[in-house]
Amino acid sequence: MKAAKATAAPAIAPILLIEDEASVAAFVRTALERRGYCVVPSPSAADGLRLLETRDFCGVISDIRTPGGVSGADVHSWMREHKPELLEHLIFITGDIANRATAALLEESGAPFVEKPFRVAQILSMVETTIGKPREHHDR
Repeated sequence: MKAAKATAAPAIAPILLIEDEASVAAFVRTALERRGYCVVPSPSAADGLRLLETRDFCGVISDIRTPGGVSGADVHSWMREHKPELLEHLIFITGDIANRATAALLEESGAPFVEKPFRVAQILSMVETTIGKPREHHDR
């Protein structure tokens, strides 16, 4: 009798997490990984854009304000031009919803967002709705 050939599970594209606050990034990453997601962290939008250029992601969670002169608005613009299919899987994190530029970006993009501080249940629910459940990625 022949031994069954081992087949590797299909690779699951990770979620890109662009967040400069280490505590927030760790909080979100831990919550998502415990739920079964694969997460690639990026401490700035500039680094996040470099990752978007070279890797595939099933979704993006991005803080709107990050250091280094590149913002969540820039990430959104880049995605619109280079990876428009990923826009429907974009979630923003913000701690400054009252800021005029932030409000304009959220309105223009139509992207869902969570406002800091947020609860684990909020981010998990939004990720499941916007990006999908981890096991759904196996079926793609």
